[in-house]
Amino acid sequence: MRQNSVNGKTIVITGASSGIGERIAWHIAKHGGTPIMVARSQEKLAALKYNMEEEFGIQAHIYQADLQVEGEITSLCKQLYSEHKQIHGLINNAGAGMFQHVTDISWQHIERMMQLNVMALIRMTKELLPHFLQHRQGHVVNVASQAGKISTPKSAVYAATKHAVLGFTNSLRMEVKEQKIHVTSVNLGPVRTNFFTEADPGGTYQKAVERYMLDPDAVAIKIVNSLFTKKREINLPRWMEAGSKVYQLFPALTEKLLERQFNKK
Repeated sequence: MRQNSVNGKTIVITGASSGIGERIAWHIAKHGGTPIMVARSQEKLAALKYNMEEEFGIQAHIYQADLQVEGEITSLCKQLYSEHKQIHGLINNAGAGMFQHVTDISWQHIERMMQLNVMALIRMTKELLPHFLQHRQGHVVNVASQAGKISTPKSAVYAATKHAVLGFTNSLRMEVKEQKIHVTSVNLGPVRTNFFTEADPGGTYQKAVERYMLDPDAVAIKIVNSLFTKKREINLPRWMEAGSKVYQLFPALTEKLLERQFNKK
């Protein structure tokens, strides 16, 4: 890793109390950066802060916030501005999923996915973007999904949120290119985290893709290695990204050939 890519940089990570977010924060701290960790669980964040500071001798910061509540995002960002001279990066990692048919999924789950996966991500970016533009330096990383590229049954709403993230990310990249702000999307297949506890409570999909699941630590390393570079997209696993390109060219054929696999959720 290029040691100076995150060394001395202050980076906000949402959804930082577990999974990919936790590992991203850990590797930022490991390489001399200052992680600003945001999540709902104060207890988990406090434990992470203590362990990082003991292990790496850096200063970590934690903020408890529920990003489903618009007012809490506003309060969080005001606090960030007041307590940190400069923020160099934002990693929008917080998200939620629920794999159910549209006829079965509750409106509560739909609203939660839209608010957390889309609205909170856009709001966090909009709140911090003026700061990046003022300093003519910054990196916005939005964790999307291969679901935003390949449609499958039982993920209509989840896929819709990730399509939105990709559309927002690609447009934003063009808007801030001349101001030296980097914008990256992270498009992942299934990752071995507690995401599936809610998204797939029956475990059907998780069992079907167990052998293909990505290691969250490996994903985090890839993301941290790409910070403050011009990396447009991170696509994992590579074979799934290749499949998404085939899908874009031959959607009907791909849906027919992979119908059984698509219906394993």
